[in-house]
Amino acid sequence: MHGYEMMQELAERTQGLWRPSPGSLYPALQLLEDQGLVRSESADGRRQFTLTDEGRAELKARPRPSAPWETMVHQADQGDMALRAALHHVAVAVHQVAEAGTDEQKARADALLKELRRQMYLLLAETLAPQGEAPAEGTPLA
Repeated sequence: MHGYEMMQELAERTQGLWRPSPGSLYPALQLLEDQGLVRSESADGRRQFTLTDEGRAELKARPRPSAPWETMVHQADQGDMALRAALHHVAVAVHQVAEAGTDEQKARADALLKELRRQMYLLLAETLAPQGEAPAEGTPLA
């Protein structure tokens, strides 16, 4: 793989929890190459990295019960994960409205998103109200 493919793959495997930047990935790959654990080759103007025999032997010598990205996803707050997934689905829908919607649909989508943002802040405001007090007027109860 080349570096950007690795960044995309890690983002997918961690369900968006970890998206390494080029500034963190490429120095790590260079270090691994300096240690002889990976090698790089230019193909179509891109550097592609491959695990060497020494790299495979190092992996075999250090077995793990699971891949680091599996551990990261398993240990993540499931509520956070659900919100991330929901936000992703909303973003896809918004993108489709932006690409294919009529002017009226785009205006309605804009109004819906503004209302959603307002409702999110009201939701947070509920947790800020002292115990026993009713939520502020206009705060949704469900």
